[in-house]
Amino acid sequence: MKITVEISEKELIEIQLYSGEKRKGPAVRKLALESLQLKKRRAMSDKIMSGEWNIDFPASVGKQEDRSSW
Repeated sequence: MKITVEISEKELIEIQLYSGEKRKGPAVRKLALESLQLKKRRAMSDKIMSGEWNIDFPASVGKQEDRSSW
């Protein structure tokens, strides 16, 4: 899908710089996808920190002995 967005020339130069893309379209696409990924991570992190979600890790039997030899 193609869309039209209004971005200043200065912002577009920055987007290209930080995305590592030379062409405008791929640079904006990369920025949008990275932003989406960060928003999803933030939402999951917020749910974990609030206690809405939790993560169970397997028991660490025998791990303590391994660490003591460091």
